[in-house]
Amino acid sequence: MLPWKRALGPLTALLLAATSLATPAVAAAPTAATATPTSVSAPAVPAVSASSSSGWNDYSCKPSAAHPRPVVLVHGTLGNAIDNWLGLAPYLVNRGYCVFSLDYGQLPGVPFFHGLGPIDASAGQLATYVDKVLAATGAAKADVVGHSQGGMMPRYYLKFLGGAAKVNALVGLAPSNRGSTLLGLSRLLPYFPGAGELLNEKTPGLADQVAGSAFLTKLNAGGDTVPGVRYTVIATRYDEVVTPYRSQFLTGPNVRNVLLQDLCPADLSEHVAIGTIDRIAFHEVNNALDPARATPTTCASVIG
Repeated sequence: MLPWKRALGPLTALLLAATSLATPAVAAAPTAATATPTSVSAPAVPAVSASSSSGWNDYSCKPSAAHPRPVVLVHGTLGNAIDNWLGLAPYLVNRGYCVFSLDYGQLPGVPFFHGLGPIDASAGQLATYVDKVLAATGAAKADVVGHSQGGMMPRYYLKFLGGAAKVNALVGLAPSNRGSTLLGLSRLLPYFPGAGELLNEKTPGLADQVAGSAFLTKLNAGGDTVPGVRYTVIATRYDEVVTPYRSQFLTGPNVRNVLLQDLCPADLSEHVAIGTIDRIAFHEVNNALDPARATPTTCASVIG
């Protein structure tokens, strides 16, 4: 694929965010309880995401002896609790896991497209949601699986908000652990006066993910991991959003970095597909959640 065509994905995402933000806001003004120090207010965690027909977000689910921890799915930028997980959530439910997903990073007046609010505030929403899931299931700890921003943001929860005591494993599918150059697009910001300020003001969740941002500098200072948590990163060399793709990998104890093409050279998944439809990636997620019963991931895992 030509470089300019590969750049259309992230550029379209930015334009989509800008377009949605141009729509007149219809949400009520934020209350003191939901206000944040930034110019964008992060709404409180929704009461309960709608249950899906495939059996996730079932708050009566009790973890089994085989899978003793609930799995919390964390969507990516411009995603939501349902659409991002129409593939992976049923896959895990069918294998006996209690599976839950949340919406986070909502902006006032912007429906469906979430993960745009300040990422530190989004991590606070995740903290509240994990507590709710643990209370409902009776489990001592959860496992967290996230896509894109959703694979990176939980690291803030683990490192700064006490999440390490409540999470056994974090699995990131194409996580933006060190942000992205968006195929070099972020380097163009200085040439457009006011563009950086607009990005920060209107879509702080995107601004926080630009390589070198203050948020990422804080997140990655002092090491990538915290003690007691297992980390798995699953990446694809064809990622056109979180670039370069090797920036997704973590260093430290209890880390496993996986490149899909090392497991199946024929896997052509890019940034969106790895988190939404790629059953080879799903098989590797299952291995990360249940390493004692892990089986080799190959091209044949697509039919597993």
